[in-house]
Amino acid sequence: MDPDEVKSKLQGLAFGNVLAAAARDYKKEVIAKEKAHATPAFHDEVDLDELLDDPELEKLHAERIAALKREVEKREVLKRQGHGEYREITEGDFLAEVTRGDKVICHFYHREFYRCKIMDKHLKALAPVYLGTKFVKLDAENAPFFVTKLAIKMLPCVILFKKGIAVDRLVGFEDLGGKDDFSTRALENILKKKGIIEEKKKDEDDEDDETDMSKNRRIRSSTARDSDSD
Repeated sequence: MDPDEVKSKLQGLAFGNVLAAAARDYKKEVIAKEKAHATPAFHDEVDLDELLDDPELEKLHAERIAALKREVEKREVLKRQGHGEYREITEGDFLAEVTRGDKVICHFYHREFYRCKIMDKHLKALAPVYLGTKFVKLDAENAPFFVTKLAIKMLPCVILFKKGIAVDRLVGFEDLGGKDDFSTRALENILKKKGIIEEKKKDEDDEDDETDMSKNRRIRSSTARDSDSD
């Protein structure tokens, strides 16, 4: 084959490769431009001053602050009314305590009954967590009038009041499996089902209360005992 002819063919091939490479580069550039137009610019700078001056944002912020303030004030009022702790009351206090709260849990107990002490520990763990419900206890021996009026025959007896009316009760550990080693969570779930405590959002104060409650989550008995009768 003539050398000039071979040289001409090689030059033609090289030129063809150059054109193909140029075509590929052009195609890539076109695709990149299309993507740039279709995709929002994520690297645009955000003017924080403009966001802070946004009236809608300011309104939302003010509403949130007002809601938090109302919640704090409500909690303080409830605490002044005896909520947030598990308290001992007397027979003379009983009517005022159960009628001045929307929801009240009253544990009628005997100082020497082992199961009453178990119930005490669980209720004491729940009281700071459910601020909307008042938790109190009353020594049955020192409250014969209300023991008779409420037909209390067995202890522990936990009576649930709504707006001063006894709506339900827990007698012994019947609703808790009849055993001494029930968990605080088990009692908590029963009280929720009966509507005397409510689900609520957690805040920082509640997290502290939950930590305390978890320490008493399971209280085990060294010996199994039946419910004590008064």
